[in-house]
Amino acid sequence: MPQHVSSLPPALPPSPAPASAASVSVPSVPVSVSVPSVSVSVPASAPTSAELLDFVRRTAADQALVGSLPLDPEGRTWVRLDGPGGSEAWLIGWPPGTGTGWHDHAESLGAFATARGTLTENALAVRLPASGWKTLELADGLDRSRRLSEGTGRAFGRHHVHEVLNESTDTHAVSVHAYYPPLPLIRRFSRTGAVLRLEQVERPEDWQ
Repeated sequence: MPQHVSSLPPALPPSPAPASAASVSVPSVPVSVSVPSVSVSVPASAPTSAELLDFVRRTAADQALVGSLPLDPEGRTWVRLDGPGGSEAWLIGWPPGTGTGWHDHAESLGAFATARGTLTENALAVRLPASGWKTLELADGLDRSRRLSEGTGRAFGRHHVHEVLNESTDTHAVSVHAYYPPLPLIRRFSRTGAVLRLEQVERPEDWQ
């Protein structure tokens, strides 16, 4: 029986829930997957989500850089960039019909902007538990969706859960992404209707 997720935290960036209020109810029964919580020490000079958003917008407007990205009609391509304040940044190409699948970013802030084409973001307005679950049943009203055309960007807070898609049938998209702290892990999920299932935990060595 899947657990139920029903709380609806604030929008960007989300505020941590009080100690007495839990986003979800996690039973004490054993589960097959356990993902440790990741605590990150953030220095005073760390970039904010607004600064990350400014960076990805400015970088997306650099047509020479955007045009230098090799594009592959069969799959996404990416190049690592130097982000502000030690952040992790990427220039990513999206062939028509490609996407990320559902995932989160642990305790990293983030932002992305579309440099070419149009991307669709589907997101969940809820913070998922860090560990102790394999399947969750989402409550009604948690889904958010937006389209980001060329020059448009958005920032997000810690524990953001989303998928990003190029839904075009004939146009390649390119985008710029930045995260701080650099991503310690990514949890990947599958989704069927309201049921979200934890499928995989990736760490930096898996994508760098």
